[in-house]
Amino acid sequence: MRILALVPGGIGDQILFFPTLATLKQTYPQAQIDVLVEPRSKGAYRVCPSVSEVLVFDYKDRNGLADYLNLLGMIRDREYDIALTLGQRWAVGLLLWLNGITTRVGYESQKSCLLTDTVPLKTEQYAAEMYHDLVLGLGIQTPCPTPTIAVPKSDIDWAEATQDRMGIRETGYILLHGGSSQLAVTKGIDKIYPPQHWSAIIADLQAKQPDVPIVVVKGPEDSALVSELLEKAPSLKVVSPPDIGKLAALIAGANLMLCTDSAPMHLAIAVGTYTIALFGPTDAKKLVPPNSETCIPIQSPSKAIGDIPPVTVLEQIWRG
Repeated sequence: MRILALVPGGIGDQILFFPTLATLKQTYPQAQIDVLVEPRSKGAYRVCPSVSEVLVFDYKDRNGLADYLNLLGMIRDREYDIALTLGQRWAVGLLLWLNGITTRVGYESQKSCLLTDTVPLKTEQYAAEMYHDLVLGLGIQTPCPTPTIAVPKSDIDWAEATQDRMGIRETGYILLHGGSSQLAVTKGIDKIYPPQHWSAIIADLQAKQPDVPIVVVKGPEDSALVSELLEKAPSLKVVSPPDIGKLAALIAGANLMLCTDSAPMHLAIAVGTYTIALFGPTDAKKLVPPNSETCIPIQSPSKAIGDIPPVTVLEQIWRG
């Protein structure tokens, strides 16, 4: 049996879909499960043991007929028995129908007429549970598990070597990810916590726990944020993991993770690191597991993440 899951979205969306993939693998242990994701999200599957092959398609591009014909051929060559789709585009349903996939599962909508089985789209719940509802279309009644990942041993070795090099393996460390995604800002979703607020939090942590290093994750878009933080706190340590697996291994080794709503937050939830996550325009109830014992969300009193006072974050840190 071969199963295809069509999962648009970023790395965070992929991690939230991991429980669905785990349930499929548990239900059909002999099946080959493939995913069709956007190019930016392919790296997420470095830490997902349920998937056999990762196919790439830019859902958000202005795809023409030739693009869809290429995709049609790619799917047809693999002869899938089941397809699950998160998207609600009529073209996707048509694509799966043209491929002759026997079982085609998606959400109920006016565009779902070409699907064989549909489930209600319940957007008010935790996103992983919303995605997991798709297995109901296959008659699977298993509850949604918590997201988990499998970090390759080579990535764990890299993280341990990095900790040794930075001198933080014996002391433990606090990991901070600022989440400076300019892409989100251009879409009107500002999830960047102001540098001066981070600096105030860092100063308090260093004053009360001077022996616990603070490590800042520096991604491709974080240079300005990290530079500003280093100006105020030169003793900060900076790390740039080259892939999701190595980032996950660093998160797993941390005493505490401080972050905004981001893919690293979902990794922290998956590895069980105690995490305090800041939310502005997005809804924490939809992105953090209900009654989570390891991830403490702090929701902005407004839609602006900068309206979360540093003292509120510090109260949660010292309460933990």
